[in-house]
Amino acid sequence: MKKYLKYLLIALGVALVVIQFIHPAKNQSNNNTNSITTRYDVPEPVLAVLKTACFDCHSNNTVYPWYANIQPVAWWLADHVNDGKKHLNFSEFTTRKIAVQNHKLEEVIEQLKEGEMPLNSYTWIHKEANLTPEQKNLLINWAQTTMDSIKAHYPADSLVLKRR
Repeated sequence: MKKYLKYLLIALGVALVVIQFIHPAKNQSNNNTNSITTRYDVPEPVLAVLKTACFDCHSNNTVYPWYANIQPVAWWLADHVNDGKKHLNFSEFTTRKIAVQNHKLEEVIEQLKEGEMPLNSYTWIHKEANLTPEQKNLLINWAQTTMDSIKAHYPADSLVLKRR
């Protein structure tokens, strides 16, 4: 039995070494053509909070920590970032229909008020992403002001999110 355990541990060690050479694509792009900042006013204090607490998972430009180069952590992070971008991507924000943009801002407000964002698993490691009540209010007020601006510029029926 000990002989098989030894071979199992060796195989596991070899597998851990081999997977270090298989890396997912990095989420790093400087293309801001469709960024939320191209269509909507994002004051510098709001942008600073978004960069610190949101953009790693909700944009096309993640700032990776050192441990993102270690497998299988890199795969987990890639999956996490892809899932975050699927729900909200500030880098591709203006490619969405205006009703979706409005709804995403509504979700930002809801997630912040309910304390669901940023995720605890993110803020546990990235302490700087823990939002103060003032920072949460700053983002909530910005999102609401942006929604008000959208409502002022588009007909009400264009803001209705049509369910499939």
